Amino acid sequence: MNALPNKLREARQANGFSQNEIATILHISRQSISKWENGRGYPDLDNLIALSDLYKISIDELLRENEQLQNNIEKNNIEIKEKQRKLNSINTKLYQNKDEGLLLFIVTVISALIPLLGLIVPIYILWRNNKYNSLYKTIITASILVIMISAYNIYAFSVENWFIPSQTTVVKVK
Repeated sequence: MNALPNKLREARQANGFSQNEIATILHISRQSISKWENGRGYPDLDNLIALSDLYKISIDELLRENEQLQNNIEKNNIEIKEKQRKLNSINTKLYQNKDEGLLLFIVTVISALIPLLGLIVPIYILWRNNKYNSLYKTIITASILVIMISAYNIYAFSVENWFIPSQTTVVKVK
C-alpha cells in the first residue's frame, strides 16, 4: 500500500515542486498533499489525473502496483456518482409543483376565450411559471399559442369594427 505515496513524493521531488506549489496548482490544501504522500488518504480521480499531468507520469505508472487502491478509487467514484444522481432526483421531486402547474395551464387556456385577457394573462403566467412546475414546457407552449391567437382575434375584431367596417345596406321591403 506504500507504492502510491512513495511514487507521489518521488515524482513531486523529481519535478522540483513543493507541497505548497502542488496544493496551489490543484486548488486544494497542503495537508491533502501531505496526506496522500504519507498514505493516510488518496487523491480522487480528478486530482490523480492532474498529478499525472503535472509530474509527466502516466496514471498507470502511479497505480500499477496498487490494485487495491485502483479498486477503491473506482468504487468510490461509482458511489459518488450514484449518490449525486439520487440527490438530484430527490431535489427535483421536492420542488415539483403539480397543483400550480395545472392551475397555470388552466388559467392560460381560459384566458384564450377573452382576447384582451389572452394577451395579458399569458405574460403573467410565463413570469410565474418555473422549471419545477409539472407542466413547465406545456405552459410555455400554451401561453405562446394563446398570445398569438388573442393577437389575431384582436386584430380581426378591430379591423372589422373600426378600421374597415363592412358596408351594410338596409333595404326597406314593401
